Amino acid sequence: MVRAQHGFTLIEVMVALTVLAILISLGAPSFAEWLQSQRIRASAEAIVNGMQAARAEAIKQNLPIVLGLEPPMSGWTVCLASVTPCDSTTPAANVIQSKSGLEGTGRARIAQIPGDVTRTTFTPLGALLAKNPDNTLPVTRIDVFYDDPALCIAAGGKQRCLRVVVTGGGSIRMCDPAPTIVAPDPRACP
Repeated sequence: MVRAQHGFTLIEVMVALTVLAILISLGAPSFAEWLQSQRIRASAEAIVNGMQAARAEAIKQNLPIVLGLEPPMSGWTVCLASVTPCDSTTPAANVIQSKSGLEGTGRARIAQIPGDVTRTTFTPLGALLAKNPDNTLPVTRIDVFYDDPALCIAAGGKQRCLRVVVTGGGSIRMCDPAPTIVAPDPRACP
């Protein structure tokens, strides 16, 4: 009487591992792109959340409120307009809310337009103040990218980017500067 054998042979295990390795190697590049895209989105959403928190606080307190960005990461600090500076060095007693730029966004970075301005002030009605209390123009556009802004999709399609836009009325929107769909796309930037 022959007894049935249980288990796998070494050849069966090797074939299964080879097939698994091939499947993983095919999926790894798309997973890396997906992860990078998620980090860019998380960074852009963090900035949108900071802007919305500052705007809501300005309306709630009926006072001008400043959002101070902390480039190149996506960190921000919300303070009263009378507090200078409004960033991670501001004493905790003067900070309404803040988010560290090191929280889960990997190498996602921001670049604000215009230039090196890092503050946006919201009025008690929730609109954007024409000039910050320090007489600088407010941040109205923030580009979020991964590693290098030259690789952004707008500059050749090698990397996805997102943009946060703030209108004079205080409307805050995250958009795609170069959407992949040719037809009118609601994700596209104005």
